[in-house]
This record gives sequence, C-alpha cells and structure tokens, in this order.
Amino acid sequence: MKRYLAFIIVGVVALTALAGSPLLCQTLQPHRLNISADQTTSARDPAKSVHIRGNPDAPVTLEEFGDFECSSCKNVATFLDKVIKEYHPHVRLIFRSFPLAMHQHARDAALAAEAAGLQGRYWEMHDMLFREQAVWSSATDPGLLFDTYAETLGLDLNQFRKDVKSDKVRGRLESDQARAKSLGVKVVPTLFMDKRKVGTNEWTLEEVHRLIDEAVKTKSSISEKK
Repeated sequence: MKRYLAFIIVGVVALTALAGSPLLCQTLQPHRLNISADQTTSARDPAKSVHIRGNPDAPVTLEEFGDFECSSCKNVATFLDKVIKEYHPHVRLIFRSFPLAMHQHARDAALAAEAAGLQGRYWEMHDMLFREQAVWSSATDPGLLFDTYAETLGLDLNQFRKDVKSDKVRGRLESDQARAKSLGVKVVPTLFMDKRKVGTNEWTLEEVHRLIDEAVKTKSSISEKK
C-alpha cells in the first residue's frame, strides 16, 4: 500500500465529501422507457457498446450506475476518476446512466451525454455535466445549457441536437436501464467490481482500495500462470 499513500491523501477529500452527503439517491423506479429486444445488446454483453474510462483491456472492471443529477454520483465520479488514473493500466471504468424519476432533468442530461458520445466526446460531456450540475439541474430549460456545453466541447451543434432526439441515443440509454434491471439496481450510485456489487459498508477509501488491490493481485496471478 505504500505506493498508494499519495493517492490516499488526495482521495480522502473525495470520500469526506461522500460522507457529508447522502450516499445513495433512492427511488422506487427510474424513468420508464420501452426496451425492445434489439436494444439490449450491451445489457447481455457489458463489454460491448459501452463507455469505458481507462485501459479498455484492463483485467479489473468497475461498472458504475449513476444519475447526472445526483449529488452523491458527482462525488463518486471524482473519486473513481482518481482511482482509474492511480491504478492504470490495471483497472477500467464502465459508466451506465440510470436516471431517476425523482430528478427532473436527469434523463435529458443522460441523452445529452450519449449524443456527445456519438461525436467522440462522451467522457468530456460526462465530466461537464457533473461539474456544472448545480447550474443545469436548477434551470428552467437545461437543453439550452446542454447546447452551450456541446459548443464548448467543439461539437457539431446541429448534429448534437439531432442526435439527442435520435433512436440511437435513446436506445443506448435503454440498454443501460436493461443492464441495471438485470442486476437488480435500484439506487445510485451503484458500483460493481468484476460483477461483484460493492456494498454500502464498503464505500470507504481504504475498503475500495483493498478490494481493487485484491482484484488486481488475483488477476495478475492468473495471468502469470497462463
């Protein structure tokens, strides 16, 4: 753990923020979407058609379900970004949108992120939405702000506007919800590590590091034996 000492010092700020706010944004159901059979490919194969941060071929996978309007998800996003950088190239992060009905603009934000993704700027929009969460989440018409973010990121604005309303973007969001349903996800943020759900009692800096250290060690050992 010595090599992670510097990160522990920096990362404690993120976990302190988590401790100071509700850990989970809960609801009985997400926004209802009609999911057709041909739109659940990534739900059946989580390594396909998803947004990955870090080394795409990393042996350890963190799969996060989040809501762009959830304050706890914002804190977790900052924390996990640091984790991915610290453990590179051993860990990758898959982010899936799970907008909750209790959040008025969460679904539109998720669609904006997917539209940006079609122009290769998913993670930039992901970070922008969390960074500007307090602004657009309280706006009367967040769509105008999403357009501004798209322009700031250098996207083709006309194409972005079309994509936000497209079946392709809606299908991506629906596949994330299908994946969430298959895993029994009901709250955000929810995190899985190599298909193992991280329990609420494990949401501490030391525990997350322990779990990742064990996973990396196990995968490295298996790789060496091949």
